[in-house]
Amino acid sequence: MNEMNEAVRLADFRRRAADLLPDHVWNYVEGGAGDEHTVERNVTSWQEIELLPRVLVDATTIDTGTEILGHTLAHPILLAPTAGHQMFHQGAETTTLKGATRAEALAVMSTLGSTSVQELGHAAPGPWWFQLYVQPDRDFTAELVRRAAAAGASALVLTVDTPVLGARDRDRRNGGHTVDGMSPPNLPVIEAPDLSHLPPHDRIYNPHIDPSVTWDTLDWLIDVSPIPVLVKGIVRADDAHKAVDAGVAGVIVSNHGARNLDTTVPTSRALPRVVESVDGGVPVLVDGGIRRGTDVAKALCLGADAVLIGRPVVWGLAAYGADGVAHVINMLRAELATAMALLGAPTIQELTTDLLERR
Repeated sequence: MNEMNEAVRLADFRRRAADLLPDHVWNYVEGGAGDEHTVERNVTSWQEIELLPRVLVDATTIDTGTEILGHTLAHPILLAPTAGHQMFHQGAETTTLKGATRAEALAVMSTLGSTSVQELGHAAPGPWWFQLYVQPDRDFTAELVRRAAAAGASALVLTVDTPVLGARDRDRRNGGHTVDGMSPPNLPVIEAPDLSHLPPHDRIYNPHIDPSVTWDTLDWLIDVSPIPVLVKGIVRADDAHKAVDAGVAGVIVSNHGARNLDTTVPTSRALPRVVESVDGGVPVLVDGGIRRGTDVAKALCLGADAVLIGRPVVWGLAAYGADGVAHVINMLRAELATAMALLGAPTIQELTTDLLERR
């Protein structure tokens, strides 16, 4: 515990996670598509936005609280959906949720997680959302949605940017990332086709992800879901506008952690156009490359209602379990509060575009 408390930035958790995780798991966590240009750009593009602080603003009280889809939250830092937490800690998503609860954070849990929706519901005393990959069997998908809602998920997050797997070279070199004996408990057991005759670069389909998902599928999902539906994976203004017209409850600007299509636009650059297109109709959230509280502040200044973090949560989980997850979130929250005080914006609502300048 003392060692964890000596961590002063997220990179300290990253270093320890790298030391602890097997190479093939670490490469799965850190890897991206192609030459990983966008993995880097997701991070550096936030750094390219400079801050223009106001001065002589009373900073006696800093309020990081916000509201998203009816949830009053202590801060706007959410946990992004990431697959298979059993790979990173034996307590899997249950441990992640314990850490999120301690840090007062809303968590989005993955269809490809290693914990059933029923167990997620038991482990989450606070609000949580369920991320969905539509399955080829629509009846099964509808039932999974109903089970997630019955377990306590208050919203559904449909990933819309992954009809096929990206060119993840690290995973291909390592023969994939599956941990022996692990299969997603929320999905049916599917006998994967034998692809050994194909070279790795031709193995782009995942039997648990339906490549035929379209706007009609989104319409269907909104109709069958008993809880609000957000879409995750939007980087275009026109797609954001269509999603709002379809009736989504929120839009998440994301390029899938740069794991699908290399050289796609970094999320900090995609965010303003999506915010403008949505025009306040629904909440806009963003993920990708958030590594400092100043990044969170910049995202909110650009019009995001909240941010999501993925890899840093995994670092904390792998390094120190639930305490690590909580520490990562609390560290970002403290950095955000510090940034707000120094920017002359003591409330979330006062984080506006006039506090920014892009290089």
